[in-house]
Amino acid sequence: MNAIVALCHFCELHGPRTLFCTEVLHAPLPKGAGDSPGQGEQAEEEEGGIQMSSGICTHSPAEGASTESSSPGPKKSDMCEGCRSLAVGHPGYLSHDKETSIKYVSHQHPSHPQLFSIVRQACVRSLSCEVFEAEQFGCPQRAQRMNTAFTPFLHQRNGNAARSLTSLTSDDNLWACLHTSFAWLLKACGSRLTEKLLEGAPTEDTLVQMEKLADLEEESESWDNSEAEEEKASVLPEGAEGRELTKCPTGSSSLSDCESWQPRKLSVFQSLRHMRQVLGASSFRMLAWHVLMGNQVIWKSRDTDLVLSAFEVLRTMLPVGCVRVIPYSSQYEEAYRCNFLGLSPHVQIPTHVLSSEFAVVVEVHTAAPSSLPPAGCEDDQSLSKYEFVVTSGSAVAADRVGPTILNKMEAALTNQNLSVDVVDQCLICLKEEWMNKVKVLFKFTKVDSRPKEDTQKLLSILGASEEDNVKLLKFWMTGLSKTYKSHLMSTVRSPPATEPRN
Repeated sequence: MNAIVALCHFCELHGPRTLFCTEVLHAPLPKGAGDSPGQGEQAEEEEGGIQMSSGICTHSPAEGASTESSSPGPKKSDMCEGCRSLAVGHPGYLSHDKETSIKYVSHQHPSHPQLFSIVRQACVRSLSCEVFEAEQFGCPQRAQRMNTAFTPFLHQRNGNAARSLTSLTSDDNLWACLHTSFAWLLKACGSRLTEKLLEGAPTEDTLVQMEKLADLEEESESWDNSEAEEEKASVLPEGAEGRELTKCPTGSSSLSDCESWQPRKLSVFQSLRHMRQVLGASSFRMLAWHVLMGNQVIWKSRDTDLVLSAFEVLRTMLPVGCVRVIPYSSQYEEAYRCNFLGLSPHVQIPTHVLSSEFAVVVEVHTAAPSSLPPAGCEDDQSLSKYEFVVTSGSAVAADRVGPTILNKMEAALTNQNLSVDVVDQCLICLKEEWMNKVKVLFKFTKVDSRPKEDTQKLLSILGASEEDNVKLLKFWMTGLSKTYKSHLMSTVRSPPATEPRN
C-alpha cells in the first residue's frame, strides 16, 4: 500500500504547516541516502521485524537551508520554532522492514516535489476552516486524502515567541516516537489492505465460497439474535455460554467451519504427491477415482490430525461446491450428508456400505515394530508408524481407463520435473477446464432440455463420452454455484428483447 502519514499544525504566524510526515519507499533510497547502519546510520531498536535507524540523508528540504531552487520545502526565514519539528542538520528517521524490504522514512516534509504538493494541499484544506467534518477528496494524481482534525494547541505563552511541540511536551524523543507509531500504522494498514487484480469473471469456486460466506454470516446473525432474546429473558439454559464454541454444523463443507476444533499440528500429508508416495500408486488411484466420482470416502483412524490433513489434500481434486465434509464423527453418517467422513476406529460401518461400489474405506493401523517405513515417504517419522489399508466393494481395475482428468492428474504427480506448486496450478487448470464442460452440459440438458441424441453428440465434442467422464460431469454439476444457475434460468425466462423494425 502506498500512503503517507502527516502531522499538520496551524501556525498563528505562518498559517498551515506540515510538522512531521512518514512515507513508504518501495524502491531504493535516493542518492545520498544510507541503506544500512554502517552508512551514516545508527540502529536504535528492532521490534516486530522493523529495524529503526536514525540518519537518512545529509540534508533535507524540511530545514530550508538548501539554496537549491528545486527544494519543495519552505525557506528558513518562513519558519519559526512552532512550525519546525526537526532541528537544522537532523538527518531524519528511517525504519527498514526486513520481511518486505520496505523502508519507512520520516522528516518534516516529503522529499519528492509532487508528494510535497499533495501533502501541502491536504494540510491547507484540513486546517483552513473553523468547522471540520470528516471528508475524502481526490487529486489529479489519483490519490486519496483522508483528513482528521484535532483541537489546536497553544504554542505561545504570555506573548513570548512560539514554542516547539517538543518544548510543550517536554519530550526530546517525541519525533522518534511519532516515527515509530507512523511506521507501525503504515505497516499495519499495508498488511490489512491489499490489492487484488481479478482478470475476467470469477470462477465457480470463488462464487461458491462467496455464497457460503454469506450463509455463515446469516447464521451468525441468527445466533446473535437468539442470544440477545435469551439475555432479555434473563434466564439462560444450562451450558448456553459455551454454545458458540461447541457449535459445529455436521454438514459443513469446510474444515474451518467447525469452530470447536482446536488448532492442530502441521499437516501429516503435505500434498497429493506425498499421499501417492505413502499409499502406493494402485491404492492412491483407487482412492482418487472414488473422490472424483463423488463416492463416499471414509477414513478410520485415532489420529484426527491425520484424517484432517488427508481431507485437506483430497479436497483439492474437487470443485469447492462438491465438497461436503464431516471431519470426525463417533457414528456413521449417510453418503447424502457427506462425501468425506472421518470416523473413530471403533465405529461400525454398515455392511451394505462396505460392500457398496459407491464407497471407499481407508483404515489406518499402527504398524508393527519390525515393519519398514512405506516406500518413498521421505523418512517422515509421523507416517512410518502407520499402515494404510484401502478397500472398496468395487475395486478399480488396473486396466480401467478411468476419467480423463484422473489420468492427467497422475501424469502431473509422477512428473518429478514439476514442483509441488506447479502441480497445484496444473490441478487448478484441469478443474477449470472440466468445470467449463460441466457448464455447457448443464445448459444443454437442464436449461435447453435437449434430447439424449444431441447430448451424446455434445459429449463426444467435449471429449467426455466415456462412462467415467459422464459420471464425473454429472457429479460436478452439483457443485455449480446458485448464482450461475439462477443466472441461466433468468436468462431463459426473460430472453433479450429484439429491437423493433422501422
